[in-house]
Amino acid sequence: MSTAADTTAVTNLIAQYAELVDAGDFAGVGALFADGEFIGGGSSIRGSANVERMFQGMVIRYEDGTPRTHHVTTNIAVEFDDPATTATARAYFTVFQALPDLPLQAIVTGRYRDRFQCLDGQWRFAERRVTMHLTGDLSRHLRMPNAATRENHGAG
Repeated sequence: MSTAADTTAVTNLIAQYAELVDAGDFAGVGALFADGEFIGGGSSIRGSANVERMFQGMVIRYEDGTPRTHHVTTNIAVEFDDPATTATARAYFTVFQALPDLPLQAIVTGRYRDRFQCLDGQWRFAERRVTMHLTGDLSRHLRMPNAATRENHGAG
């Protein structure tokens, strides 16, 4: 059984991920996965340094240090085991982007499927699976070798 505080803590981690990505704070994103795994685009990355390195190499940042994106996370559903030491969550995401020469637009939608662990009273990501469903123009957001990888890349 979970408490309201547990639900809030897990939901806050989901929101914190979006805020850190939009701020271009990839070290902060990596820190969220210190004990966890990030899975997307057919690859699996584990640990802070590796997740940070993946974001640094994949996401384009602009003069202000951000990717000029806005992640919107909706339809969040959180479920806990008994006792509340692990949780799962699922959510939709939509990423918007705007640049001086690119009007505001949705560039990708998809799903997050997350697992969380509570260690020493702190909820942490154990795993995040990112699946993109609909993609728009990702050319100004992600460094991709070719268009074929756009549909399956995992940095939502």
